[in-house]
Amino acid sequence: MTDLPIAPIVLHAAGWGTPLVLLHGLGTDHRFWDVAAPLADVFRLVRYDLPGHGATPVPAEPYGIEDLSQQLADLFRAQGIGRAHVAGWSLGGLVALHFAAHFPALVDRLALIGTVPRYPAELRDGWAARAAAVRRNGVGALVDDLMPIWFSDRAVHEAEPPVQAARAMLAAAPAEGYALACEALAAADLLAEAPRVTARTLVMSGGDDVASVTEAAHWLVATIPHATAATIPGTRHAAVLERPEAALRLLRDFFTAD
Repeated sequence: MTDLPIAPIVLHAAGWGTPLVLLHGLGTDHRFWDVAAPLADVFRLVRYDLPGHGATPVPAEPYGIEDLSQQLADLFRAQGIGRAHVAGWSLGGLVALHFAAHFPALVDRLALIGTVPRYPAELRDGWAARAAAVRRNGVGALVDDLMPIWFSDRAVHEAEPPVQAARAMLAAAPAEGYALACEALAAADLLAEAPRVTARTLVMSGGDDVASVTEAAHWLVATIPHATAATIPGTRHAAVLERPEAALRLLRDFFTAD
């Protein structure tokens, strides 16, 4: 394992009530979850930048999903968070899944959004190739190709505000931070973790997301003991950004239900 310190992390918290930890995905940062601000009326929203993203420094060596999970547990202890709801998108969803499986006493309810616990072999090779490409050319060179994967054709064509925000976050992402995260995704294998999750779980995805995400969502719902599915029609991977009102309604209903 790689020790990922919590000292460089800046925590962004707002609101009152049960803590809701929001984990962002590859190439973004805590600002991905700016759209969740309305939930601060009932939750204490807790966000931070994963290693090599935003203001958190790039780690000196490679790491895995288990290291990000342990870092989150260290943050819980340092902040005195005894138990919280946890929601993660994409890479953040893998961290949330591992965390819920290995630290069940800390997780009340869990939301996994656009989460793939283990990529097929050809996609794992693709992550490694993407890491190499980013080290050569920077993250900015990928942005045009990523937008149609993240957003609907209409949103991309009209350059809607969520698309512009995503472009800005990706363009600012450190190349090495992005590459190390790609390699963590390539190595991730959380198939054995899913059946261990005891928390009530919401598995959310965009209705038009790529096949690997859609198939993973079905598998997670069938494998996690207390899981339910939700989709946001007409959206792709970044459904939370493109249709925040729909995503927040689903999250609010799930986290506040009896």
